[in-house]
Formats: sequence, structure tokens, C-alpha cells
Amino acid sequence: MKALGFAELFAQLALLNQSQRQQVLTALHPAAGLDRVVALIDEIRRDGRRCPDCGCERWHRHGRANDLQRFRCCACGRTFNDLTGTPLARLRHKDKWLDYLAAVLESRSVRAAAKRIDVHRNTAFRWRHRFLHRVKDDRPARLSGIVEADETFLLESQKGSRKLDRKPRRRGGRAALRGISRHLDCILVARDRSGQTIDAVTGRGALKAAQLTTYLLPKLDPQALLVTDANATYPAFARAHGIAHQAVNASAGERVRMSSAGAIHIQNVNAYHRRFREWLARFHGVASRWLSNYLGWQWALDGGRVASVEQLLRIAFGVINR
Repeated sequence: MKALGFAELFAQLALLNQSQRQQVLTALHPAAGLDRVVALIDEIRRDGRRCPDCGCERWHRHGRANDLQRFRCCACGRTFNDLTGTPLARLRHKDKWLDYLAAVLESRSVRAAAKRIDVHRNTAFRWRHRFLHRVKDDRPARLSGIVEADETFLLESQKGSRKLDRKPRRRGGRAALRGISRHLDCILVARDRSGQTIDAVTGRGALKAAQLTTYLLPKLDPQALLVTDANATYPAFARAHGIAHQAVNASAGERVRMSSAGAIHIQNVNAYHRRFREWLARFHGVASRWLSNYLGWQWALDGGRVASVEQLLRIAFGVINR
């Protein structure tokens, strides 16, 4: 539209009634959402932009496609855009991304989110795990000071699978074996007193010292004091790696005791377990294969750590293309 025609049209906006203004806003909302998300993508990728194929930082602009600027690598000649090689590549309806991320921050179900932004429920489910793919990796580098660690268990689920490796259970059902068995997913959570948290789905059944070496040891400060329950796996792990360790015997009624290092308890990590279970209940069961994504989602929301769609979109990119 020419500038003169736009000026005349813009001058008439003041003459619109409330219903007409709402219609104009509704018509402009998708375009405004698209412009906003494209600008955010450019801002996020601008400083670290490089060829996803060879890693070269020398490139030049090479036209536009699918509402995004394309680039050509000066070294290998490959073309790419800011989504190439990311979990968000080839996702459509960019104008609805920020509205969808708002639904993620509100912990809406797949069907509720799909209805809100007017997409198919399969699209909403696919978007959920594309956007959460890197969120689960957004974790602190180290836990220091007094570090509480404990495991919790959820019934394994093959929800959505076309073929099961066991007999189907009615509406989730119960584990076929009593106690801690191969029918339960083990979730390890470690949390220091500053609120920094790491978690991992270690596998099926009881926690093993080798799993602690894999998931906890790289994140544990050498000077940290590890506080756990009376599970024998933890002292064996601590002795093997020279880590200071204190145990709380909750089964004997011990909750808190004082020491020179401070209060010895695992109430922070147990409270985190409780919040995670209460939050997860709204989804009426999740498949084991996606459990790590839900752990990342809960960590992003816990305590209001991620409070805006822009921040969530930045985490979804992570260190992609590096």
C-alpha cells in the first residue's frame, strides 16, 4: 500500500466502533505474532549465527523463504536459516508459536492448547515436545554446599505406542510386581539449598551406584555435602568418589538433625517431588519416553523461573548450531 493510502486508512481508525476495532485487532493478530517471533528468532541467533553444517562464521544473505532470512555459507556453500538444525526447523504456523508458548507456561493440556490456538491436537502434541526438547538440558552446571538427593518412582507407561512389550493395563493400572521393580521408572532429583536442581530418568527399577556416577557425579561440587535417605546406594557412591555424605533415616522417624555444616534433611528435594507429582497429575499419565521433557518443563516453571514466552523461546534454542 502506498504511503498516502495508508495515511488515509489510518486516519479513519478513530471512527471505528468497539466491534469494528475488535475485528481489526483479530485480523492483525496473526501478522503481529509472526513479526514478533521472526524478530525474536533474529535477535536470539544474531550473535552466534554460523553454518550448521561446517560451523563457519562467514556467510552472506541469500534471499528469504518461509518468512525467514536465508544465508549461504562462504566456506561450504550450503544455505540455511536460523532454524536449520534445530528442533524448531520446518515447524509451520510461526504466527501461533508465542500463543502456544503462553499455553505451555500455563501448563495447559494438549487438547486445551490446541483449542486455544486453533490447531489440531496432534500438532499441539508435536509442538510440545519440539519446544521442550532443549528445555530439559537447561540445568545448572554445579550443585554446591549442602546437596539433597533422593529418588522417586512412577509407573512406567507406553502411552501412545502401537506395540507394547507387556500386556496392556486398564486406565494405567498397577505394577504387576510389588515394591520397586522393573515396572517403575526411577527419577533421581538432586537440589542444593540455593534451589539449583538437576534431575534424570535413570532407568527402570532400583537406583544403582553406576547411575549416580553417570548423572549426579558430573554436577556435584567436590566440596559439597551430599545428604540423602538411608538407601545403601548413596554411601557406596560417596565412598567410591571421596564425597562427604550424611544420611537421614526417615523410616526410623528422623526428619531433621543439626550438624556443624547446617540442618541435615531432605525436605527440599521431597517437596520438589511432591510438586512435580501434583503438577504431572493434570496430564492423566505421560509416556515414559517423554518423561525427561516433563521434568524439564516442571523445572522451567518451578518457582516462576521462566515467566515469559520470550525467555522460553530462548531456552528452546539453547546452544543449537554450535
